[in-house]
Amino acid sequence: MNSKLVVGVAGMPGAGKSLVVEAAVQNGYDLVVMGDVVREEAERQHLEPSPENIGKIMLELRQKEGKAVVAKRCIPKIAKTERHKVVVDGIRSLSEVEEFKKHFEEFVLLAVHASPETRFRRLYNRQRSDDPKSWEIFHARDVRELGVGLGEAIAMAEYIVLNEERAGIVKRKVRETLGKVEEKWMK
Repeated sequence: MNSKLVVGVAGMPGAGKSLVVEAAVQNGYDLVVMGDVVREEAERQHLEPSPENIGKIMLELRQKEGKAVVAKRCIPKIAKTERHKVVVDGIRSLSEVEEFKKHFEEFVLLAVHASPETRFRRLYNRQRSDDPKSWEIFHARDVRELGVGLGEAIAMAEYIVLNEERAGIVKRKVRETLGKVEEKWMK
């Protein structure tokens, strides 16, 4: 077991995981991004990181190496971080949560939630290479994410932050939540 405090962040695409992560990093957390594992695999396979390719790779990895493959690939990255507090962006299943709990005694799951309309608008405006260009692609991505168990992970989170307000208000909520997590961890 590792003595680091590891806060996993789960949320549907566009819910505001990056806002939670930003607040955590500002509060002294190191960062590990689970999606980087899938993007690294796309690069290794010489594939464009499009929504379709990223989704396909995510499903293939889980099919070949098990539901917790991305978490397993993140564990060495977490272990190498310098700080004792780490935020992990992009939890997608209870299998991943269980894998992290096997390796990190102080693992906490925090979910961030926003409505589908809010999430679509954010993703459409963000324009990252794997962001949806239409509502249909957005919906298909949601279905794929729920299919790998994201809904169950969100439902089992110890803490939930609602992200429908201005960024500053949400970051304040995140800092308050992290304070509660750290207070519990310090006991």
